[in-house]
Amino acid sequence: MNGEMTQKELAERVGVTRQTIMAIEAAKYSPSLEVAFKIAAVFNLPLESVFQYQ
Repeated sequence: MNGEMTQKELAERVGVTRQTIMAIEAAKYSPSLEVAFKIAAVFNLPLESVFQYQ
């Protein structure tokens, strides 16, 4: 394994579907605050390092 997390792995760790992760990555869906914080926590990064508001 190359050390990268798959969309499926991230989805499982956050408690959402892979389709949700795909939509967030494609900027077609804005996650709830809870999901956004969970994603940031998975990567051990502050929320504003993972998500930015344009």
